Parts: sequence; C-alpha cells; structure tokens
Amino acid sequence: MEAGKRTVKELFQRDIHYVIPTFQRPYVWNQEQQWEPLWNDVRNVAERYAEELLVSEDHPAEAEEKTGTHFLGAIVLQQIPTPTSEIERREVIDGQQRMTTLQILLDAAQEIIEKEGYIREAKQLQKLVLNDEDFTDGDEIFKLWPTSGDQDAFRAAMTNGIETVGFDESRVVQAHEFFSLQVEEWLHSVYDEERTARAQALNTALIGLLELVVIDLKTGDDAYVIFETLNARGTPLLASDLVKNFILQTASSKHLDTKELYEDYWQNLEENWWREEIRQGRIVRPRIDIFLNYWLISRKLEEVSSHKVFPAFREYVNSSKSGIVDIVQDIQHMGNTYQQLSNYDPISVEGTFIYRWETMQAGVTTPLLLQLFSANKEELSIARKLNCLQLLESYLVRRMICRMTTKDYNRLFLELTSRLGGKIHIADEILFSYLSEQSSESRLWPSDKQLTDALLDLPLYRLLTRGRLRIVLEALEESLRTEKAEEMHVPKGKLTIEHILPQNWHEHWPIRVSEVPEELHERISERERLKHTIGNLTLVTKKLNPSLSNDPWENKQLGFQEHSTLHLNKQLLNNWGSTPFTEKEIVECGTLLSQFVCKIWPIPIEK
Repeated sequence: MEAGKRTVKELFQRDIHYVIPTFQRPYVWNQEQQWEPLWNDVRNVAERYAEELLVSEDHPAEAEEKTGTHFLGAIVLQQIPTPTSEIERREVIDGQQRMTTLQILLDAAQEIIEKEGYIREAKQLQKLVLNDEDFTDGDEIFKLWPTSGDQDAFRAAMTNGIETVGFDESRVVQAHEFFSLQVEEWLHSVYDEERTARAQALNTALIGLLELVVIDLKTGDDAYVIFETLNARGTPLLASDLVKNFILQTASSKHLDTKELYEDYWQNLEENWWREEIRQGRIVRPRIDIFLNYWLISRKLEEVSSHKVFPAFREYVNSSKSGIVDIVQDIQHMGNTYQQLSNYDPISVEGTFIYRWETMQAGVTTPLLLQLFSANKEELSIARKLNCLQLLESYLVRRMICRMTTKDYNRLFLELTSRLGGKIHIADEILFSYLSEQSSESRLWPSDKQLTDALLDLPLYRLLTRGRLRIVLEALEESLRTEKAEEMHVPKGKLTIEHILPQNWHEHWPIRVSEVPEELHERISERERLKHTIGNLTLVTKKLNPSLSNDPWENKQLGFQEHSTLHLNKQLLNNWGSTPFTEKEIVECGTLLSQFVCKIWPIPIEK
C-alpha cells in the first residue's frame, strides 16, 4: 500500500483507466451540496493565482507557491493486474463521487476553453480526461469509467460534440452542464484582454493546485477490510473537546473551581444541538466546532483554518490579557447569540434575513453577525441593527445575482468586523461607509444597472442553486403583497420554481414564422438564451408544478387562474394573459421584475 498527496495532474496525466466497481453506488452528487462549493473553491484558487502572478511579475512557479494548494479529500484505489501490452488499471474503492466530479469538471472546462480558442490549455486538460487512443480500446479512452447505470450518460457528456438528448435526468449530464456554464460565465465576466489570463489561471488551478490524498492498494491488499476501516463509525475527539480540556486544565492550574466553571459556562455547549453535524461548504462538522471557529475569528480578527481551531485557541488564551473565566464567559455569551440565530420568528425581519443568509451559505459573515446580534439595545438600537441587516443583505444578494466572486470575503468581513470595535453603536454607518467605498471587482457593490443586466441576461436558473434563486422569487412575491393581503408572507422554502415558457418548448410553443432559416435560427438561439432568465420564471406549489409541465400557454393560464393564489402569477396573467408569452414578453417581464429587485435590495449610493 502506498499513500501520499497527489495533484490532479499526477493522478490523471499518465495513461490509466480508473474503474468504479459495481458495488459502488451511482453518481449522486448535486449542485447545492457539492458542485457549487467545489466550483467556488476552484474559482477562488484560480483568482488567487492570477493575483499572485501579477505580484510576482509573471513568474508562475513563484505565484503557484504563494497561492498554495487546495485539498479536495481522499480516495482509495486498488491495483488490477494487467499485461504490459494493456493500459494500466485501478479500481476506485473509495472517493468515486469525488473522482467522477473532478473528471466532469475537467472535461467541461476543456470543452469551454477549447471553444474560446485557448488550444494549448485545452490540450493540457484533455490529457487529464482522455487516454492515448493508440493504447486503448473502446471506452478505455476515458481515464475514469463509472458504474453501469451512468455509463451511457457519461460517454455522451464527456465526448465533445455529442448530444446529451435523453439524459436530462442524469446527474452526470447535469453536472457537466453546470460546470460548463460556470466556466463560460466566469471567463466572460471580464474584459476580452483579461480573458486569456483567466483561462490560463483556471488551467493552472485545475492541473496543479488541487490536491488529494491517494491511498493506492497493491494487488494483495484486502480492499474491503481497508474500506470498512476507513468508513468505521468511531467517535473522534472534537476540537471543542480539546478546547474544553484546555480550559479546565488552565483553570485547575490557577486553583479555580473547575466543576463550577464547567457547570456555569460550558455544560450547555454539550447539548445535542451543539453536537449535530452541519454542512459548511464542502465540509461537514459539528456545530460546536464551527461556532468556536467563528468565535476565534471574531476575537483574533484573522483567519483561522477549520483544522487549526484548538492550536489557535491555545495561542489566544496564552497571549490574552483576559483571564480564563472571562474568556469562557465570552464564549458562553457568544454561544447564546449563535444559538439564538436559529430561533428567530421566520417572518420577522431578523428571521427573514437569517433564512436568506443561510441559503446563500454566507457563513464567512458570521463573526460580524455575532458582534451585531450580541450587542444589547443600549449598545446598538434595534433600528440601527435592522439597517445593518438590510445593508448586508443587499450587498450579498446583489453580488450573488451578478455572479461576482466571493474569494475576498474573508478579508473584507474581517476588516469590517475590526472597524466595529468600540463603535458598535454606529454599526450601520460604518457598514454603509465601508461597503460603499469598495471599488475592486472582488468587493464592488453592484449598481442597479449591473443588477438589471444580470437579471435580464444571465441564465440564473442554471447558474444559481434552486434555494438561492428561490429566495429572489420569494422576495418578489412578498413585494407584490400589501398589508391587506390574506397572507403577507410566503411559506419559505416550500414553493417550486416553474418555467413559464417550458424548458422543452418545441412541441407546444413552436416558433411560427415565415423567416429565412438564418433568422429562424437566431430566434431559436434567443429563446434558448432567455428561457432560464428571471423573466421566464415564477413560483408554484409542488402539486401544481407537475400538472403545468410543458403545457401550452393557454393551459398554463387556466392552471394559474384556477389554482394559484400567488401575486407573481396574478401579475403575469394581468400583463400578458392576452398575448403569446415568447421572447418579447420574457424580456418585458424580466424588466419589470428587475425594477422590484432593485427596490427590495437597494444600494444607498448608485455607482
């Protein structure tokens, strides 16, 4: 058995055929929990590398070293005996979801980069996806081969130029489409002269700056025993356990009553709620460890890696002027605040903010929120606190819709949290001033024009997770309701997103024109571009969604009239019920909705 770190290049560059055994489950990863966090990680690494390359005055090796590698997880491989004349083989014993996703991402990036004309970079990526055809037969051309249920969809998705019709429900195909859209949108989010640098940075990040721990078993090693050992259900010591032990040891060395200290300030942090495992990006950790991580960041005002919580805590205690009792009291106070974030009335202003904040997975702002929510009314008035939440939500939602990078959020919100020190009573003024003065692309507060352009032009249904897109549509729905409405608030997270003009529109929504073929092709392309924009999306109940499906506009109108009480759909019928709902109407609807979005999440100063 061999074990060690390997980059993506080291794992995939040689001619090799990784086979996922039949006992492994099919590909099940999804956009919200895995694809989007992975893409955000890769994008941030690429952007950091591009910045370091500029600082190093175009010295790639130096820029790579300063950027550092990003750890993706572990995989376990089993060697398969093969004749010298045949391609080398491995079975994927553990980590098949991760390896499959990596291959899909590499292929999607290769296809888009080649389409954009970056041939050298595309060839380098292709070598990580396909084997030399002179040494392979049939599907051995692929570096990775999935389980039987995914093979046809995988072959279609991973072969440039082949249609994926008939595989719409395949997670493999959906993942490939997701990553293709993300790469294309990211490349086109900068000026033409900057695009080459982005393509090269993405290429470098994918090939050399992503790392995995690879356990490579020899033929005689028992793969099943090792697999069971790796996945054994143990109860490892948490970072919070180490922190607690250190607190009690420190208190004991100072002759304090450790029993009283534990019962008064720490015992509540050992309730089941604190031990529940929750997702933080791609990582799942106990809630107590995540909280301690955020608490340390808020106190040290510097980044603290998730795997360095205990060393950072020990360093903080040893260097702090506060005594151990004061520190534990502060942890308890902030812990109560952190727990309270989950207990606000969901229809209150605070509850609505927290729901949207959690959906956007903006955990990086938690140290700032701990400061705001832990302040009492004398320190920070309710009006000023709500102003802070409105400003912060506007900033985050606008950047989310405009698909702007999150790579600098750590430093941005650390600096902002630091500025609140001793001035919490004017937190909204500090928030407003600080966010408004940001001018770099990685920190800019998008203007109304930028926001409107994104809403009208970007395929947000494909680019955003369903949850993130839903909070935009839910906010639009609530903005259309008045105080006289039977229900002023939308049931959060319960409604589904419906395309007005269906995704598969060809049968019931034909383009009836007597135009020359070129003009007809332009109409089809425009319709395909617009169908995933905000103007073609609405909300319906889960029961109503399947009944509407790909129905003609006339049938959809009847469905809305008879079963939908949502104001989004009432507005739709009032404005466009007497017209065919095609490209022109999608743009009109999108323009109207974008005006509401700009008002829901206003920007104090138009850039």
